[in-house]
Amino acid sequence: MNNLDLAVPVLSRGKHRNPRKGACFMEFASYLAGEPWSDHPSCTHPLLAGVARDVNDCTTDAGRSRLAPLIPSVIGLTPDDPHVVPRVTAVCIQHALPIVSQERQYILAVALLVGEKHLAALDGRPVDDLEPASRVALESVPAAAKWARSFTSRAHRGTPDFAKRTAPRAVSCAVEGISQACVPDPDDRLYRLLTAAIDECKAWMPKPAPVLPPTPLNERAAR
Repeated sequence: MNNLDLAVPVLSRGKHRNPRKGACFMEFASYLAGEPWSDHPSCTHPLLAGVARDVNDCTTDAGRSRLAPLIPSVIGLTPDDPHVVPRVTAVCIQHALPIVSQERQYILAVALLVGEKHLAALDGRPVDDLEPASRVALESVPAAAKWARSFTSRAHRGTPDFAKRTAPRAVSCAVEGISQACVPDPDDRLYRLLTAAIDECKAWMPKPAPVLPPTPLNERAAR
């Protein structure tokens, strides 16, 4: 593989031992970040990396090349704000919920409500207060939403860890659901989902410290 090949990556499904065997989205990210070859590099938030891997694998061969220009944008996105996991999860579910199969709607509606409870707790809002985009998504699947509200109200409080288990599973369910949905543009929808997840992570990155202009005192100290 020469430099030109790496500049215009040809993405393929799954995990690859080295660049000569092909590459997925996050493997190329690891290469561009100067990390060891891996589809789980440290240069990207773990949940966002999961979204990228799922989108890479669920996009068709014809549509996957469109993802390549997005690779540099995930490098360095490692926000540690507790909002990131429930917000990225919500974004993925909001994209998927109106079009996925009925079985997936029930699963995703539960995950969305659980994530919204986390967000409400973080923001000091009433526990049943939903963000507008999530409310709209749930209104599009009234039967699943009704069942999910009943289920979450009865669920034992000792639920599995949201960040480590629920969120990654929900993201995979959303992405796979879109790829299998009866819609004419699944690749376009997956592309929009990934860009929305990237934008959400960017929104929670710490703001850089302002660079103060030098003062005479600072200049003398530097000398």
